[in-house]
Amino acid sequence: MNDSIWILIAELLVVIGAIYMGTRTSGIGLGVWGLVGVAVLVFLFGEAPGSAPVDAVFIVITVITAASTMQAAGGIDWMVSVAARVIRKRPRSVVFLAPAMSFLFTVGAGTGNIFYPLLPVIYDVSYQQKIRPERALSVSAVASQVGILCSPVSAATASMVVLLAPQGVDLGGLLLIMWPASIAGLFLAALVMLKHGKELDDDPVYQQRLADGQIKPPATDAHEKKLPRAAVLSATLFLIGVGVIVLFGLFESIRPIIGTDDDGDPVRLSVTVIIEVIMGVIAALIFLLCKVKASDVPKQPTFPAGMVGAIALFGIAWLANTFVASNQQMIVDGLGSVVSGSSAFLGALLFALALFVVAMLTTSQSSATNAIVPIGITIGLPAPLLVGLWPSAMGMYTLPANGSQVATAAFDQTGTTKLGKYVFDHSFQLPNLVYVGTAIIVGVALSFVLG
Repeated sequence: MNDSIWILIAELLVVIGAIYMGTRTSGIGLGVWGLVGVAVLVFLFGEAPGSAPVDAVFIVITVITAASTMQAAGGIDWMVSVAARVIRKRPRSVVFLAPAMSFLFTVGAGTGNIFYPLLPVIYDVSYQQKIRPERALSVSAVASQVGILCSPVSAATASMVVLLAPQGVDLGGLLLIMWPASIAGLFLAALVMLKHGKELDDDPVYQQRLADGQIKPPATDAHEKKLPRAAVLSATLFLIGVGVIVLFGLFESIRPIIGTDDDGDPVRLSVTVIIEVIMGVIAALIFLLCKVKASDVPKQPTFPAGMVGAIALFGIAWLANTFVASNQQMIVDGLGSVVSGSSAFLGALLFALALFVVAMLTTSQSSATNAIVPIGITIGLPAPLLVGLWPSAMGMYTLPANGSQVATAAFDQTGTTKLGKYVFDHSFQLPNLVYVGTAIIVGVALSFVLG
């Protein structure tokens, strides 16, 4: 192997080592060790720092601000009480309903960032019903990213449609395969997680946190306690804000025009900025209409958990971006040459594996799609088959380096949702692998039927 390969391997070990140390330290430690990893890549290996995940961090901060303001007004307690009425009849339903909601929100908004406002609600509903939060949270996080592959307005889907249109697959044909395959995969993943892990009463990590006073026991009578008069209004305002974000994501034509591109076409405001601004407006409206004291907001349980998640996200995502920016071409070229030199059947298997690995190393479905799908087209794989294999792009969840993973684990104050002690043993691995395996089987079968 030449020197560049050895450098790539060494830098990958730095990334894995930083994630390993961060998950052992937990909490803010994940962000701190992520920054240590960035320092090693920059100062020791001489790499240019990648893009800092400013937008992702700001989204988390604004969402946490709005959610904590709503919580101070009693809004989360009201939402939990409503959900609890349904769950008391079918206690396990949150493990299916939460991923379904996460999936649909992402499909509508075109971005997995819409998942962040749902985190405190999914956690609180699970915990108040004494359901291990990891079960609903892990599948919901996976579903929030799967929704990108099924959204008519996501960047990844747009890339896939552009690549496959000359091969005869349009948006309708893509969604006709991806929707059934993804729903089947997510349903089976939720079914697997239904009994995964110990019950809270038997979980030593949770019991230790409870004994140390780090977390309060679930309020089993939360649905009966008297809520502030502003509770319903605050929750309504918050949900309206989420709905407005989904509408802006679904209908690009209603987004404000902020300039023109080189061809004179209008440039519209991104959904990322819209999420940040709308969440800030919602927080202000709750302050104004629900008479919430600003000093009460940081005292809400949602606030510190979210801020820890933001710091962890900043460090680990910056580390991942730095590694990817330095090695993306080598990763793509190396895996691409292996795929392109194979037979049709072996090529299909290697295509799925290459897509999975590139997504894992870049933590991006769009990057993996743009890098590997053209190779699949070049070696003559049928376009419908490429769609059936596209769920492999969820390899992005193999390492616990994605923002939604970090934030989800941070929100679970019981400690049941983990980023793993040994990097690969995190809470999202099992539901993600179940999804990928199931969705590929269903997707490939549909590709032959519909193709």
